Amino acid sequence: MPTAPDRPRKLLLVVDAPSLLHRNHHARAHTQITDRSGRPVWALHGMLCQILEAIDRFAPDAVIFGLDDRAASVRRDLYPDYKAGRADKDAALVDQLERAGALLDALGLATLTPPGLEADDVSAAGATWAREHGWSCVIITSDRDAFAHISEHTQVLRLINGGISGSPLLNPARLVTMYGVEAEHYLDFAALRGDASDNLPGVAGIGEKTAAVLLTQAGPMRGVWADIDQNEGRVVAATLDSWAAETGARRMGATVVRRLTAAGARERYDFNVQIMSGRDDLDLGLTPDVPGTPGLLPLDPHRVHTVVGYLGVEATTSLAIRVLSTDPASAALHADR
Repeated sequence: MPTAPDRPRKLLLVVDAPSLLHRNHHARAHTQITDRSGRPVWALHGMLCQILEAIDRFAPDAVIFGLDDRAASVRRDLYPDYKAGRADKDAALVDQLERAGALLDALGLATLTPPGLEADDVSAAGATWAREHGWSCVIITSDRDAFAHISEHTQVLRLINGGISGSPLLNPARLVTMYGVEAEHYLDFAALRGDASDNLPGVAGIGEKTAAVLLTQAGPMRGVWADIDQNEGRVVAATLDSWAAETGARRMGATVVRRLTAAGARERYDFNVQIMSGRDDLDLGLTPDVPGTPGLLPLDPHRVHTVVGYLGVEATTSLAIRVLSTDPASAALHADR
């Protein structure tokens, strides 16, 4: 859906719910907050507070939460050691992870648990949906895989210990500043580097710095692999050595080509791309032309009062009513025109 030049683009907020729940569980477990039935809600409450802060800051027109399928995993089927080595989840966290979807649905926000997939896939699909509908998009997550979706109209709020206000909002220029790689090359970069948190080794001998230089100087990996296949990597090696001569860095061309042509290197890269790629073709179920459907703001204040009130924190209930029941910024701009 094209955006007319005389009106603002609407904004979709895509939230990696498990990411927020994990971080809030560890940060707020000491509070031992429970709901009116006595069940733990400190992670749910913390997630909700951060979402309210984000909505207050970005004033989105729609919000969708990605959730992990906790019963099945396409990636684990392909790679049984996927995410192996992570500590077992605390029972209180598991309980809140399982209840998160019901809480968000009850509020009237949109959620998606794609079968066999993860919240990361919802982030990928959200960025694609926004582009195809002429919207802007902000993804909230602590997962670096989302950087691959950064574009002119999609930014990523990378959650760190400072919470919403203290976390960097990454656009294409800021991603280059922080990681030395452009967004369209980020998946190549990640596949070369690997991801220890997912138990995915990278290509041996190709670390973050080398991967960034390779992609910046030689271009995307499809071209690098083509030169290796057709020309034994001579152009890649010469390009890297030319860069080294200009910058005073150590020559690395022959070493990089040797590491990329080592046994298993390309298979490792291809496998990492397969595991790390987000599914961007999911049906989000958003219907922006139908007022009152899940995910669209504002929400019904009575509904917000009932659902958030059950968490038992009066200040949060009042804040939620104000933030979630107010027209988004684009509505006010439309009214002024």
